[in-house]
Parts: sequence; C-alpha cells; structure tokens
Amino acid sequence: MSGPRSYSSNRPSGVTAVLAGLLGIPAAIAAGCVPIRTFLDMPAEFSLGALPGLVLADLAGYLVAGLVLLLGSLSTLFRATAGAVLLGAGALLAIGALLTEPPSMKVPLGRFVDAMFTHGGFAMVDRLVLAALAVLVLVLAFLPPTFRYLRYRTPSLPVLSGQGAYSPRGW
Repeated sequence: MSGPRSYSSNRPSGVTAVLAGLLGIPAAIAAGCVPIRTFLDMPAEFSLGALPGLVLADLAGYLVAGLVLLLGSLSTLFRATAGAVLLGAGALLAIGALLTEPPSMKVPLGRFVDAMFTHGGFAMVDRLVLAALAVLVLVLAFLPPTFRYLRYRTPSLPVLSGQGAYSPRGW
C-alpha cells in the first residue's frame, strides 16, 4: 500500500496573460475612438464616399483592430489560448493602422507628427496611448508564460482502486 500522494502541481503564473487581457480593453477603446472621432468631426454635408479608398481602409483597420483586441481580451480573460493570438493580431492591426495613416492622407510623416503634437489634442493622446498599449499587448500576448498559463489545465485526480478505494459495500 502506498502512502498519501501529493497532487500539487506547478501551476503557471497568469500575470502576463491577465495583464495582456486587461491592457487589450483600453487598447480596443483607443483604436475604436480614432474612426469614431473622425466621423464625428466631419461636416454634416460631407459624405464617406468622398474620402479616398486608402483613408477608408485605414479607418476600417482601426475598427477591425479594436474589435479583434476586444475579442482577444475577453477570450484571454476566460483562459482561451486563441485569445492571446487574437490580442497579438489586434495589436499588429492597430500598429499597422497607425503606420499607414500618414501615407493614406498623403502627408509627409514629419508634417503629420508635427501637426499631431502641436494641434492634436485628444487625437494625439489617443494615438499615443494606442501605440503604447498595442506594443505592450503584442509583447505580453506572445510571451511563453502567457501561452503556458492559457494552455494549463488542472490535472484530474486519479481513480483509486484496491484496499484504499471507496466502496459502498464497506459500510
């Protein structure tokens, strides 16, 4: 007969996964604010059809990035492995949308950055927050401890048989 068994395990820490999931939510909000703010700032007589295709694609990139970041955050917080992949993809989409914004408007990068920092206001803060959060989420989502935590499942207890096993007839 063997002695008592210890079923303690080395459960991985969920710090990176939870942090990526929590930071993904404000990143999703920041990504969604860019096109919403753009649409709200348009004059009433202006139509979306008048915007160049590349600008529309960039605004759609922000919206898709926000949606993917939100889905990834929720999935990660519910311990789905796909959530980390969605967070990484959403962060890459957000970074891509940020980098393609100046060329889509046909404005040199230096002039765009200068305008953002001198007259940007909320738009500048929103883009800076999005850039910082997207980089953080991207790094945290693809760290090995994140996947180790999301893939970990608690081991089930083995069924005992023999002398130490529970038997209804033993009563």
